[in-house]
Amino acid sequence: MTTLRIGLVGKPNVGKSTFFSAATLAQVDIANYPFCTIDPNIGVAFVEARLACPCKELRAKLEHEGRLEPTSPDDPRQGSLCQPRTGSCVAHRRFVPVAMVDVAGLVPGASEGRGRGNAFLSDLANSDVLIQVVDAAGTTDLEGQFLGNASSKEDALASMKDEIAFLEDELDAWIAGILHDGWVRGVRRVQAEGEKGLVSFIQERLSGLGATHQLVQQSMLQFNQEQQPEGQPWDWDINILNTLASTLRRGLFPVAYAANKWDIAPSGVIDELSLYSIEPCMADVELALRRAANADIISYHPGESTFSINDAAKLNEAQTKALTHMLERIKSANGTGVARLLDRVLFDMLERIVVYPVQDETHWVDGEGKVLPDAFVVASGIQAKALAYHVHSDLGDGFIRGVDGKTRRVVGADHELADGDVLKIHAKS
Repeated sequence: MTTLRIGLVGKPNVGKSTFFSAATLAQVDIANYPFCTIDPNIGVAFVEARLACPCKELRAKLEHEGRLEPTSPDDPRQGSLCQPRTGSCVAHRRFVPVAMVDVAGLVPGASEGRGRGNAFLSDLANSDVLIQVVDAAGTTDLEGQFLGNASSKEDALASMKDEIAFLEDELDAWIAGILHDGWVRGVRRVQAEGEKGLVSFIQERLSGLGATHQLVQQSMLQFNQEQQPEGQPWDWDINILNTLASTLRRGLFPVAYAANKWDIAPSGVIDELSLYSIEPCMADVELALRRAANADIISYHPGESTFSINDAAKLNEAQTKALTHMLERIKSANGTGVARLLDRVLFDMLERIVVYPVQDETHWVDGEGKVLPDAFVVASGIQAKALAYHVHSDLGDGFIRGVDGKTRRVVGADHELADGDVLKIHAKS
């Protein structure tokens, strides 16, 4: 099964490592100096499925049939019956795993070798989507050096636009460099094949970045419509190749934006962010809350705009004051923004759904009797046989039929799955 991968990127000192730690609870170095992260940190972020775990439906059925007592008020899992192999489920809120890589801070000129140069860019090559963490408070320059908070809304917004543009420029230059190396010789070699040969050549050159034939074909169509380049491809100069690289980059590296530190940004910045599809975030608050919840100091559900201090927690005055301050901040902002951004990236940008393969369509268990142990994050529109391959190649090769666990209907190889489906796969042994 191919693991979905989110690349976390941005200039130094914007809070990338804090965002990473908040999303994954991984222990990483967090410090106020450029290149605190040198080698990429890899962890697993858990994102809440948009639909309730099917164990909610299973519980309702068993209670209705009198085979299960209603949920006890002191049940720590608040009714959840499933036994997740990875992730968790409380109150039928299922969390699913997504790989995340925190890449060391990029600086202008990385594509030419500055900083750690192409080593940084290569760390992003296998990412399905990028989250660029930008400094909403305008506290740093493009090198990650501290400037102090921006003096106005306009300055902070201009700083964020510069950060976004610099990442795009570095990715464009990186892709253009790959294309330019051997371009004339390569396109002359495939000239007899016309557009088809050009697409195949570009796909071959960019295969290490995850380029597919379909992606390159769509990018070339868009490029030809927007630019209408003159002359033969082997006569295109570096400016045309840079424009082509920019078009390809939009398909290869979709980017979501996290406006970190927005709570200390100049007044009015938050009102402008929606115009740029940027999610305001407070990564430091999210990390503090998740660590406090992990230590049983508070009850906090990622993504919510409130939390409660546990009765057994013994806090001093400073700790109580800090938690009170954080509670005020997340209430006013409707959460920290971290979980909200991950949800949007996974389910809107990447158009993923969550499905549950089982070995028994009646009881929704695996071969060991565990209830709904697996929750797979897959592409929207996936068919039953394709899901079988996600579970195991032998299941895909031997696929016979599927059975919908909710309706008990037998389905074929081309049956399209929907979000929250439970599927039993029958295959030749």
